[in-house]
This record gives sequence, C-alpha cells and structure tokens, in this order.
Amino acid sequence: MGGIKILPSHKSKHMIIKDKQTLETYKQAGKLSAKILAQLREKIAVGVTPLEVDQLADELCKQHNVEPNFKGVGKVGNTYRHATCISVNDIVVHGIPNSRAFKKGDLVKVDFGIRYEGLNTDHCFTVGVEKVKPRDLKLIKAARDGILAAAKQAIVGNYTGDLGFIMQAEANKHGFTVAKEFVGHGIGLTLHDDPQIPSYGQPQTGSKLKKGMVLCVEAQYLGGDDTVYIDQDGWTVKTLDLANSAMFEYMVVVQEKQPLFLTPTLDWPIISR
Repeated sequence: MGGIKILPSHKSKHMIIKDKQTLETYKQAGKLSAKILAQLREKIAVGVTPLEVDQLADELCKQHNVEPNFKGVGKVGNTYRHATCISVNDIVVHGIPNSRAFKKGDLVKVDFGIRYEGLNTDHCFTVGVEKVKPRDLKLIKAARDGILAAAKQAIVGNYTGDLGFIMQAEANKHGFTVAKEFVGHGIGLTLHDDPQIPSYGQPQTGSKLKKGMVLCVEAQYLGGDDTVYIDQDGWTVKTLDLANSAMFEYMVVVQEKQPLFLTPTLDWPIISR
C-alpha cells in the first residue's frame, strides 16, 4: 500500500535478504504479483468501475492461493477493506474502489500487493484511459521516469535522500510537485518497514542503503501545488486545487551495481485501450 507514513515508534526491522532461497522466493512473489497487476491493468476501460477491478483482484488472488495484503491495514475501527487502492484523477493515493465508471481521459492509479509464503509485495502504476490531455500525459511520463530513475539508484552506499532528491528534482523540472506527506518504504515480512523513503531530500542524507534491503520506491506527482488533504473516509487523499496526480511504485532489492527489480512493470504502456 503505497504512501503510508510509518510512525517513528513502530517496532519493525528492515528486512535484508541474505540467502538465495529467500531471494528466489521473493522473485516468485514479485512475478506473481505483477502478473495479477497486469490483468487488473487490462481490465481498465471506459465504462468499467473501480469496484469491478477490485473484485477481479480478489478473484485472481483466490485463483493463485495468495492473500491481498492491503486488507486490515490501518487504525482500529477504520481498517482497509479492499484488495486494491484505485485513485482516479485528483485522488492522489489510497482511493477506495467505488462504482463510478472510468471515462475517457481519466488518470487511474492502481496500487496492489500480496502476501506470498510470508513475504509481501506492493507496487503501483498509473494509466490514462484511451486518450488524455497533453499536460496529463506529461505528468504520467514525468512520474514514471522520475520514480524509475530513483529506483535505479537503490544500490549499496547510496542513501534514501539520493532517491528522494531525484524524484523531487524530476517533478520540479517538468513543472510538477510531489506529495511530501507520504513515503516509500522497506518491505518484507511486514508490508511497511524501515527505511522510510521520502519523495524529496538531499543527496547523502537519510538512511544508508545496504545490500539485500527490499524497498518500495514510490512518489505521487501532482499537476498543481503540493497541498493535499484526507477525505472524511479517513483514507482518500485528494489535491486541494483539484489538480490531477500520477503515481508509480517499484519494488527493488538493493545490490552492488544495480538493483534487482522484483516487480517487472517498467515497460508497461501508460495509455489504456
């Protein structure tokens, strides 16, 4: 579940992969998770609803005998109840699937993860429905390219601030902003783990990356200013100025020269059928 801010008092420890068996299991988890996510992407079309996409996610998880790991996340009394977060247009992150059908020109963000043999996945893509406005297309491309550029720097000796600096700089270069309230994160036996990876920062600051760390590198790019708010449902995050947003999230394992991408979604088209 992208964008959750981990509280300083949490007691989880970051996972570091130290053996080939765990790495192979995580590769299988990422491959299956991406396979399901790809089918969710294919479902997106004019007239389809977010609830229908979410129902498909549940069905596919049952078919593959895995659990969608977003369910039950959150505060007591308002835990999340869906397999996916589906955020459309000015909804930045944590959009609750609803029955409002997608229409031509929508920007749709689908965030999804599974629990596979005790290991968690978490990744997200944005796609424009059929044809989008030029500025929205620019926004999607900037988000994809900026977050991917940051994820590729998840190598031994770099810092979380290096990644955040790249994400913010790429957004600003194209006239966009990032949502600073939400962060990328470590992942492993728990869905949200150390270290936190803000979508902004300065080089050589933050947590130093170590070999074997499993990270979710993400950011929310905003087409307007960086002011966002949480809706009354306690989940849905929206832009205050109603500007559209785009989000991508990539799972990587920190390595010496280049990271290993666990969720192979890098070359997915950014416009749907």
